[in-house]
Amino acid sequence: MAEKDISVFIDESGDFGPFEPHAPIYLVALVLHDRSVDIRQNILDFDRHLEYLGYKRHAVHTGPLIRRESEYAYDLMEARRSLFGSLFHFVRRLPVRYSCIKVNKRECGDSIALAARIGRELGGWIDEHKAFFGRFDRVTIYYDNGQVNLTRIISAVFSSHLPNVNFQKVLPVDCRLLQVADLVCTMELLAGKAEDKAFTKSETEFFGGIRDFRRNYLKWIQQKRL
Repeated sequence: MAEKDISVFIDESGDFGPFEPHAPIYLVALVLHDRSVDIRQNILDFDRHLEYLGYKRHAVHTGPLIRRESEYAYDLMEARRSLFGSLFHFVRRLPVRYSCIKVNKRECGDSIALAARIGRELGGWIDEHKAFFGRFDRVTIYYDNGQVNLTRIISAVFSSHLPNVNFQKVLPVDCRLLQVADLVCTMELLAGKAEDKAFTKSETEFFGGIRDFRRNYLKWIQQKRL
């Protein structure tokens, strides 16, 4: 009988610096894919659509896309919405689940306390879903190692809580599901801002307001929560 593998794709939002009011939350998104479910056609269709839009071999970065920053600084709203829509509908059709760990940095005195809190939250999440992970023979963690502190936490916590864990460094441009984790990060951060009625001007313009964001986007993404 073939071994069953589960892949976990991780992205983060925030840093280990001191608390700042404009970025109070450290968030870790975990996107899970059962490797026995073939998604090659989904990825091929997404790649073709990106090429049609003029973004061949492009790693979509959702936050800068919404805020018209970085590589999207000169892209018009119509082009940015089309690119976002392509990723959004790709995610909707994917047979994946996700979870998010959210830590309020205001509650952590320094980077050591923040790291400890993230480790506890991640360990608790794994324990909560032990039955789910128990259905698989192997767990492979994919992360771009973008933050050394988080890389260490991921390695230590998963290794201590689960057997047969592998770790793979992967870049977003080479891994569509890492871009899915990036989208999940952004959507869950925006969910918190929507709750606080704290959308920026660029976020309001992009989605048409908090109500439209919740109705047209957030509710569909959150259906994939584990």
